[in-house]
Amino acid sequence: MAKATKTIRQALHYPPQYAAYFAANQSLFNLVVAFYFEVIQAHEGLLALNNKEALTALEKLTHTTESNPNPIMPLTDLAPDIPALFRRAAINAALGSARSFFSSLKTWRARKEKHEAKQTKKGKRRPFRVRPPVPPRSWKKSAPFYASLWRERCTRSIMLKVWTGSCWSWLKLHTLGRDLPDGNLMGSPQLVRKGDRWWLHTPLEKTFEAPAKVREQLTAAQTRLCAVDLNLDHHVAVCSVQTVDGTILATSFIGNGTAVSGCRKKLLGRIACNRSQTGIIAENEQDNADLWAKIRHVDEQIAHLVSSRIVQFATKHEASILVFEHLGNLRPEQGKYSRRGNTKRAYWMKGRMFRYANAKYKAWNGGGIITCRVNPRNTSRKCHRCHGLVVRYNQGQPQEGYTPGAALCFCPQCQMRDHADRNASLRVGQRLIERTQAPLKEKPRALTRRAKREPKGSGVGISQDAKRQMGPSLPAARRGDHANGHGTAQRGRRRMGAPLSDIVSQLRIHFE
Repeated sequence: MAKATKTIRQALHYPPQYAAYFAANQSLFNLVVAFYFEVIQAHEGLLALNNKEALTALEKLTHTTESNPNPIMPLTDLAPDIPALFRRAAINAALGSARSFFSSLKTWRARKEKHEAKQTKKGKRRPFRVRPPVPPRSWKKSAPFYASLWRERCTRSIMLKVWTGSCWSWLKLHTLGRDLPDGNLMGSPQLVRKGDRWWLHTPLEKTFEAPAKVREQLTAAQTRLCAVDLNLDHHVAVCSVQTVDGTILATSFIGNGTAVSGCRKKLLGRIACNRSQTGIIAENEQDNADLWAKIRHVDEQIAHLVSSRIVQFATKHEASILVFEHLGNLRPEQGKYSRRGNTKRAYWMKGRMFRYANAKYKAWNGGGIITCRVNPRNTSRKCHRCHGLVVRYNQGQPQEGYTPGAALCFCPQCQMRDHADRNASLRVGQRLIERTQAPLKEKPRALTRRAKREPKGSGVGISQDAKRQMGPSLPAARRGDHANGHGTAQRGRRRMGAPLSDIVSQLRIHFE
């Protein structure tokens, strides 16, 4: 079985004085967490126990009971009458932070020992300059509410037990936003501060049957995969659902990329005009803060909407695999500030779409859909039918050549006519099938004939060219004057026997 966890965020509607109560409750929670972190530091052996055993041991060290009237480090010195589950929530938070800190400290110590044990060529040790990790200097954790700290939760309200600064009180709060979906296991809600407002975050856990691996799924001819082609203009994303045997089931064109790009470019142009008028940008101060915030919010909203529609389309057509292009090295074109910045942020928005739709977020929560990425090379230049080179053109233009960004494509070999982005999305899906079903390529065998070097004790340096009956391949490549040096390559080939012209150059993505 597999699990998927997501968090529902709901805004709270409350009287103004409640904000001070929430802040006092969070401050007390962080004080208790800091207290238990110090207890764990004093008793480091507690981390060898599991969480349940460590929690019991920490309560014996700090909590006063009839059977334990004199604990070693009493919690009552910090604050009296702390509810049991409030205390246990703080213990769990301190345990998590302590395990993380001591794990980093252990890694640092191992690196230091390895460095000190390593000798340099001259026999001198270089000082280890990596700083050790330090415990948290301040605590800003949000307080969770375990089972006895909240009650009477309904669609639009909840009651929370909160420390007001003077006493523990039950407060009724109204929630705004989306409702909690059914069929999920609800976790402990948290009070989270964002700016001047307080929100209620509720984790939900969903259990479902774990999907098979991609290679196993693609062995079945009826397995459905949804391939996505992300763009900058016209359509933000084009999705196509197809089966492994090549049957095309559905296609969806999502978003109006031209309008999104135009809105962003207009805002960037306004920023550029404002900067040209002032001529000075204050140090450590954000200029045009409202315009920059609007650009960020628009990009974030579009990325969430498009990624949601991609996952909904894949779920509707029962696709179990979501395929994207690996667009990792895109670079904006040169030009004016607004044009260059617009293209750069459009690339960033592409990355957000993939992150929001990937297997750790919406696709996985939508029913266990697995996300993959493939090489984007020539996905828009080849035909999805015969894999021949296509002609890309716009409506009313001659069908010849290749125009990047054009809407239509035509294949001279098989007479295929289609939308260029749809053809690219189909090629993206086919690229995954070809990659997983292609036979594994064996490592090329090394040449049987190898040059032998003279042992170091001989004191004689003999070049490979002197040993060969034929003449040297390149006079400038001789290294026989250096004892035990590298010789010339045999017959102009590299060590693995591959010609220089056969070695694949570094991949450079051409924006289409």
